Amino acid sequence: MQSVAYELARCHVCGSAETNQVAGVEDVRAEMEALWAFHTRRVDPRTPPDRLLDRAAFSEPPPVRVVQCRGCGLVYRNPQERAHELREIYESPEGLARPVLEALYVNQRKSYRAQARRLTRVAGAPGSGLEVGSYVGGFLAAARERGWRFEGVDVNDAAAAFARDRGHQVTVGTIDAVPPGRRFDAVTIWNCLDQLADPRHVVRRARAMLAPHGVVAIRVPNGDAYSRWRGAAARGGAGALARAVLAHNNLLTFPYRFGFTLRSLRRLLRDAGLRVVRVHGDTLVPVADRHTRAWARVEERMVKGALRLARRLRIVPAAAAPWLEVYARPVGEPTTLGR
Repeated sequence: MQSVAYELARCHVCGSAETNQVAGVEDVRAEMEALWAFHTRRVDPRTPPDRLLDRAAFSEPPPVRVVQCRGCGLVYRNPQERAHELREIYESPEGLARPVLEALYVNQRKSYRAQARRLTRVAGAPGSGLEVGSYVGGFLAAARERGWRFEGVDVNDAAAAFARDRGHQVTVGTIDAVPPGRRFDAVTIWNCLDQLADPRHVVRRARAMLAPHGVVAIRVPNGDAYSRWRGAAARGGAGALARAVLAHNNLLTFPYRFGFTLRSLRRLLRDAGLRVVRVHGDTLVPVADRHTRAWARVEERMVKGALRLARRLRIVPAAAAPWLEVYARPVGEPTTLGR
């Protein structure tokens, strides 16, 4: 395995160096073991090793330590992988065989229909759009079904080529590869901001690309949810349920660079000249497949269904949901709230 260089970091949202430890070295190691045990028990013994690895590992190495900013609440790895290594990880074509890309496209197109529907409600009507981190084009397809004219930008050449084969316009590179004079009715950053080296820069660029009355939409893993549920998992009683919530929502072992909280997202967006007009608390999309045991598929549906029901009944606030989806408009513009 290639060695990874780390560097100490401050909070990328507010710049503070004051933090509380959420998970130390031994905590992360214990979570890794728990995650392997969790998925090993729930998949068929004949599952190919690489498919099991997809469930129990992530693109980036496991964190050394996880902390939470005392200023804005951002949860992040500290130390962190250096920025240039992140780009190398996500540019790599490893694991992107054609059948894998096709399966991802079909599944993501289906799951992203919910985001396309919510975005249309907040925006008021379909228009032009840019997706940052468009990957295989699942959201581009779902948005097109809703009447949007979306294009994408992604650092992975193989994924971008696959999306272009499906008729989507995708630029290879970061958001800076899109000409600064372009304007869009919506800029979306789904499941991507948490992995970027400089989220502040990306959000500012997104704001600069908005047409009048445009919308920026972001979906991220909730750092508060990781902190709260892992605390419950370490205690007796409901510990097994808490670990299941974390594992089914891809939060166990914190496989992200950042875990945004609603407070840190509001701060990040406000600093870019944006204000939040809608918050949607959610769970991870279904991940069970043909390799998953029948009882485990039922378990996943029950755990995520219970979380969504608790959210709808306001038993659990949006700020505590495993995943956060926020929609923001430029400061000073009229608000159109979706339901």
